[in-house]
Amino acid sequence: MSDCIFCKIINREIPSEVVYEDERVLAFKDINPVAPVHVLIIPKKHSESLNDLNPEDEALVGHLVIVATQLAEELGIADSGYRLVNNCGDDGGQVVKHLHFHLIGGKRLGIHIC
Repeated sequence: MSDCIFCKIINREIPSEVVYEDERVLAFKDINPVAPVHVLIIPKKHSESLNDLNPEDEALVGHLVIVATQLAEELGIADSGYRLVNNCGDDGGQVVKHLHFHLIGGKRLGIHIC
């Protein structure tokens, strides 16, 4: 997707502060963090949202979650707690139309949904 900002980050057309990368996933710091730890975890394969996933994507989604738990450990928030958030669609608050998860922690988070 030539106009997708996350695809441009994956292709290194836009700089980001990468904290993890493998052949399927890229994770980088959010430029507008809501907590001391705020990392975006994205698949390198472009899918607009959870609604675009197929049964063949099951392993990829599982991998995204495992990467999130590993990053929570590495970033020192696994024991104190964190939030893993996916916003799906306009009413769900999704701004960038590329599947992604927010890993948020490093402070006590309110009960409200972010």
